[in-house]
Amino acid sequence: MTTMLDVTDITAGVCCAPLVREPLSAEEADRLAATMKALADPTRLRLLSIVAASEDSEACVCDLIEPVGLSQPTVSHHLKILTAAGFLTRSKRGTWAYFKLVPGALDRVSQLLVAS
Repeated sequence: MTTMLDVTDITAGVCCAPLVREPLSAEEADRLAATMKALADPTRLRLLSIVAASEDSEACVCDLIEPVGLSQPTVSHHLKILTAAGFLTRSKRGTWAYFKLVPGALDRVSQLLVAS
């Protein structure tokens, strides 16, 4: 039995398919890496999930401590990182800080990972 092999034309100038959209620039990649680092922590993902699941996508820091089982200063540290990365906004009411999910913040990350 004879097997036929496909022959690739090596004289063709292109070995790979051309890009179909503009890739990330170095600056965009640096920015996205910093954003994704903020998400690359199980506690921060849980905090984002709790805030997103709360009424009006807003929660008091006092309501975030017990579900993650960490101290208030540690939870505040994680919330500060999420706020700096642009996922949450912070407002102060009396002695408590409230954190609200920034509309569309998670969409920015997911859209970069989806092929057009």
